[in-house]
Amino acid sequence: MIWMLALVACGVLAMLSIGAYTLRTGISPMPTTPRVRRVLLNALPARLEGAVYELGAGWGTLAFPLARRYPGCPVLAYELSPLPWLWCRLRQALARAPNLALRRKDFHRAHLGDAALVVCYLYPEGMERLRPKLEAELPIGALVVSNTFAVPGWSPVAVHRVGDLWASRIYVYQANRRRSQPAPEAG
Repeated sequence: MIWMLALVACGVLAMLSIGAYTLRTGISPMPTTPRVRRVLLNALPARLEGAVYELGAGWGTLAFPLARRYPGCPVLAYELSPLPWLWCRLRQALARAPNLALRRKDFHRAHLGDAALVVCYLYPEGMERLRPKLEAELPIGALVVSNTFAVPGWSPVAVHRVGDLWASRIYVYQANRRRSQPAPEAG
């Protein structure tokens, strides 16, 4: 009986922690579905030179596949919420990805000047807030891939339809290209 109470208490504390960080950051840590992950990974180039950033890594559903996909690139995954970050740390301890660094830090304080790829799954206001940082820091040619939410004011080089219940889209952008060009829709 005491174990059951302890388990319930841990669950309540976990939910309160996630709720507190959701209020603080404006978004809850939402895992990327397997179908979206497949489409997103297929939208990426086979090779990259430079760092890969996942901004808002949540439970690591993209961070670990990105590290496997680009073993020669440093992959930096940022997550502020403590519970998902601890989950990622546990995953890292059990299935080591040597090129993956998990950072419990606000990604707005990270410098993205060496990025070849930035991946994010944020909410519309989060994308609006992130846009000036991307414009100021990304090197020419760096890719930005966003799950579900577009970068306001930017024209993607491609939009991939996932074909799931939520009609999810994957937006692919290239830093410092003309923003007024229309985006081709892909599958």
